[in-house]
Order: sequence, then C-alpha cells, then structure tokens
Amino acid sequence: MAAFTIGSMTVSGASGGRDIDGDGPLVVLVHGAAMDRSVWSLQTRWLAHHGVAALAIDLPGHGASNEDERGSIEDYADWLAALVSGAGRPVHLVGHSMGTFIALEATSRADVASITLVGTAASMPVHPALLEAAEANDPLAAQLMSGWAFAATSRTGPHPSPGASMVGGTQAMIAQAAPGVLHHDLAMCAAYSSAPSTAATVTIPTTLLLGQADKMTPVSNAKPVIEAIDHANVVVVPGVGHMVMIEAPIETRQTIADTVAGANADR
Repeated sequence: MAAFTIGSMTVSGASGGRDIDGDGPLVVLVHGAAMDRSVWSLQTRWLAHHGVAALAIDLPGHGASNEDERGSIEDYADWLAALVSGAGRPVHLVGHSMGTFIALEATSRADVASITLVGTAASMPVHPALLEAAEANDPLAAQLMSGWAFAATSRTGPHPSPGASMVGGTQAMIAQAAPGVLHHDLAMCAAYSSAPSTAATVTIPTTLLLGQADKMTPVSNAKPVIEAIDHANVVVVPGVGHMVMIEAPIETRQTIADTVAGANADR
C-alpha cells in the first residue's frame, strides 16, 4: 500500500509496484462492499507490467484510507469523479459489485474514458440474515458474505495464487473492515436504484464482466443495465461466482486490457 497524489487528492492504493506518474491512460480499480484495494492484487501487477498504469484504490472509510465514509453511492461517486477530473489524463474505471454503482455514477460526473463493470446488476438487495449480522458487527457477516460470493467449485478448488484461500482470504479482508462499514455499504447498495437509468446515459466504451454462477448478482439481474447500454460488451465467465477477479483472474485482467485498448484506439 502507498499514498498517491492525484491532482489535489491523496489516495490510498496499490499500483502493482510501478510508477503511475505520466500523462498516459490510467486504470482506476474500485472495490466492493467492506473490501479494499487488495481484492485487485491479481490484476494490478499484471496490468502494470503490460503497459497499463493501474491504481487499485481504497475508497474513503476502507482499507488504509484516512478519510471518512461517504453517505451514499452518489456521494462516493462525487469523490471518484473528483479523482478522475484531477488526474488530468484519460482514466478508465473498473468497478466490482458496489464499486460498479460508484463507477457508473461517476461517468455522469466526469470525463471517463471507459468503464468495466465486474459482478454488477440493476439492483443489489441484501439477504436479511447478512444485513442483520452486519448491523450487529457479528463475525458471521463476513462468513456469510464470503461463502455466498464464490461458486461451489471455487470454494473447494485451488487459489490462483498458491498457498492462499479464496474464501478464507476474502473473509479475512471483510472482517478487517472497521465496525459498521459492512452494514453501511450493504445498506447503500440495497438503497441504490438508479443503475438502469444512469446506464442509459453512458456513451463511452463499456464492458460487463459477469460470473455465470454468481448468486449475489446473478447474470439475469444485470439484464436491465445491459439493455440500457446498447453498445455494451458482455463477457460471462462459466463456473464463476461473484468474486470474478479472484476466481477468474486471467479473464478479468485480459477483459480490462481489451476494454482499455479498444477505448484508446477510439480516442
């Protein structure tokens, strides 16, 4: 983790070990509820060593950020849009889950070069048992969320990074969030209903990367967003759940790279 200066903002994040200074395109990766920059660790280093400046950020109130949480998806989008505008260079946004809502809203607030939505949907209702456990800061919340987030084969299969556990690592990451963060994030996601209408205003290159076995944001639930963006490229990865970037890291980073390359060619 390091602190990066983007315009007038100081952002906690990870860049895959490479300098992101310059005026070339920058890929900014936005995590989901109660997560942090590390969820993109299997993408940032690869992108950084394949000619793409990449920055996985900690949203305010998450990870190593020293800023307070924001009150709504729209408030987080204002923060992200300020980062995009302050960069002074083409910025490609990649969001996961809650991060897709934030990134999507940011496209209506700033000049974004392209957007990749990983594990998204038109709405994200939250199971009452998960919301109740999160409100109580019960460790069960991290267990439930990490359990539901992965496809059955991912829960028992090997991690793409040897020696690590997909479910265990994700559970630990969620559990490390400050008290109240998970509940606040889940409540924001459940309250947000503007994804289809905002998507209808998107004219930039757009890719949806979805897990065929996603139980948290099923592919069918993304249909209103897909239909709203008539030019969207849709990639569905077989046998993969909600944590696409962990379960299918190669497909994720290649999809991001292809979206960025296509958008750069069009500019």
